[in-house]
Amino acid sequence: MRENGVLDRGSHEAATRRVVLVTALALAGVAVVLLTVPQALGAQRVLGIAQLISFRAPLAIGLGTLALLVCLIATVRRRRRPVFARGLALILAVGAIANGAVLVTRGSAGEALPHGDLVVMAWNAQGGATSPVEVAQVAGASRADVVSLPETDEDAAAEVARLLAQQGISMTPHTVRAEGEYDWIPTSVLIADDLGDYEFDASAGTTPGLPSGVWKKTAGTGPASIVAVHPLPPLPDTMGGWVAGLKWVAGICISSGSDVVVAGDVNATVDHMAGLGTDGHLIGRCDDAALETRSASSGTWPSDAPSWIGSPIDHVLFGSSWTAKGVRVVDGDPGGTDHGAIVVVLDRR
Repeated sequence: MRENGVLDRGSHEAATRRVVLVTALALAGVAVVLLTVPQALGAQRVLGIAQLISFRAPLAIGLGTLALLVCLIATVRRRRRPVFARGLALILAVGAIANGAVLVTRGSAGEALPHGDLVVMAWNAQGGATSPVEVAQVAGASRADVVSLPETDEDAAAEVARLLAQQGISMTPHTVRAEGEYDWIPTSVLIADDLGDYEFDASAGTTPGLPSGVWKKTAGTGPASIVAVHPLPPLPDTMGGWVAGLKWVAGICISSGSDVVVAGDVNATVDHMAGLGTDGHLIGRCDDAALETRSASSGTWPSDAPSWIGSPIDHVLFGSSWTAKGVRVVDGDPGGTDHGAIVVVLDRR
């Protein structure tokens, strides 16, 4: 009886261990899915997941490194649960490969830009860390028609316009400010006079916290609506405002019609925008220039990291009246803003 009792107890413990190990593998599999295709489970804007998927290249490297470590440990301790170790290593390796495949599929930005009907530039100047001189140099070299400048005040925007005028580029600066806690962080936009006349649409509202603005064309040949955006970042205490900001962008991309161009620091990758689109578009009825031109793996933040490892959170979005032809990410002064500039060429359909 005692021997049978010991055997039963041993069998029960072994079965319990198997259940625990299978459960652990299942949880590891779910975690890898969340870090690879979070939109499949609606987790792309969930705290923790949202931050990790912002950096797919480091994520792929990290998962691959963990897979190798598990294999190494399994080799050294080859008598201790080898099936579990191999299963875990396989799951981690699949996650690494899948994240790498996403990066390869999305492609990287090139150095040269084609000619087109509209050149749009977005650059978060980080409250003046990047000077108007440098902004004007990049905008002038790109022959930009629209320059979206989050964290740039009225004086800096006016100075950029003055410097561009010296290059023969006539642009009108506009600035919008938030109310309340973030009233010291403005968003500016410069619009080429050749595009026509634009006026601020106060009725369109703004993103919560940090300011965004909509400018409507009153005369001319440019886009019917130009939107400079800067939603809150996805920090633990601003997740609600961040999601609301993305939903505001989605709404503007519907209410503004097909002839809309949106540019700025969106504080989100295309993964975060998943599920916010309508009629097959990425967000609202807008599409992303980098995604459309297979340049969406080139990061713009932080600017002191190589673009292949950074997070692509600065965007140019557009309605169906436009199509994207090319994207370039421009590194700034290492001592300046923590964002790189993104320059996009669009054509009218």
